[in-house]
Amino acid sequence: MVKMTRSKTFQAYLPSCHRTYSCIHCRAHLANHDELISKSFQGSQGRAYLFNSVVNVGCGPAEERVLLTGLHAVSDIYCENCKTTLGWKYEHAFESSQKYKEGKYIIELAHMIKDNGWD
Repeated sequence: MVKMTRSKTFQAYLPSCHRTYSCIHCRAHLANHDELISKSFQGSQGRAYLFNSVVNVGCGPAEERVLLTGLHAVSDIYCENCKTTLGWKYEHAFESSQKYKEGKYIIELAHMIKDNGWD
């Protein structure tokens, strides 16, 4: 009996020469370290990072939520490979001081690991 294993194919692979963040559950690439904006965010499950752009991530429908910094329209984001919810995307900020977050992504540390060249 031959056991067939299916290799993982992700929608996007980040260059192996860059430090990257990957999904802790399936190792799909999520973001390049160069896209990191801030490490000082709070997610629903602890610390989170704010990124300018991400890959291999899908978005749910936008909804209004009151977060620590006020009212925002956000969409939950999930890993396209394993479907784990990772964080959210800021769609709209209602307060002018929070506009810089629009179009940016929060990924909770509980759902990602560092890959490639962090030594």
